[in-house]
Amino acid sequence: MTALLTTNLGATPLLGRGKVRDLYAVDGALLMVATDRISAFDHVLGTGIPDKGRILTQISLFWFELLRDVVPNHLITTEVSKFPAPLQAYADQLRGRSMLVKRAGMFPVECVARGYLAGSGWKEYRASGSVCGIALPRGLEDGSRLHEPIFTPATKSEGGAHDENISFAQMGNTVGASEAAELRRLTLEIYERAAAHAESCELILADTKFEFGRTAEGILLADEVLTPDSSRFWDAKTWKPGGPQPSFDKQFVRDYLEHIHWNKQAPAPVLPDEVVERTRAKYLEAFRRLTGRELAS
Repeated sequence: MTALLTTNLGATPLLGRGKVRDLYAVDGALLMVATDRISAFDHVLGTGIPDKGRILTQISLFWFELLRDVVPNHLITTEVSKFPAPLQAYADQLRGRSMLVKRAGMFPVECVARGYLAGSGWKEYRASGSVCGIALPRGLEDGSRLHEPIFTPATKSEGGAHDENISFAQMGNTVGASEAAELRRLTLEIYERAAAHAESCELILADTKFEFGRTAEGILLADEVLTPDSSRFWDAKTWKPGGPQPSFDKQFVRDYLEHIHWNKQAPAPVLPDEVVERTRAKYLEAFRRLTGRELAS
């Protein structure tokens, strides 16, 4: 299998390349193409994970459909045959991994929901007993379930830097109090719906982040949704608070890079085949368990 690391759509205007997605301008809309790139420690690696972009895209599509009665989304179509004619020549690059979406004015915040204590939330809790200004009970551990999900917004980083957790009040100063309240409501409602579905699949949705935009029609859910790249999924059967939990994402990549004592400076090392295969298998397992489907070609 070959990983698709970079797309090239000829004369179609390229707006930018993120850690995973390439973004193009297409007839008043946007074309998002999920490549097989993978990042770790804020560096995009030179080794890709075959099918990763297709897996992420098809997980997002599953959630867009499941959540459409909660909030509209930016999707126009994923059918390459319905894309503008100039893109038909690039069908092999686009099939299964691209979305034609509406343009929207994006809110400059990451909307994060946490049902469990992990990652930056755990780090902040250890230092202050709170997360994003929300005081939490004493005695929680890494991986503990929270009494109820909390909304912990973050700034959107530029140039690959880490997002910075902010308080709800700070978010309100940025986007306006009423918009902040609506985004918090939507985030927690989506999280609770998604967490219940994950639980039915014997998975725990520990935390996740969403991006929202606004069009003349109102607020839309945008970008990717509830994938292993934007969310922590844990196996419910093996969950045990008190330390980091095995997750359905690029954990094998991070573990390998730590094992070889990479200094986290460019250039990133090449990943061995075993790490690539195990990482791909974990993404696929998350897809199959969440959707009950096989990956479409």
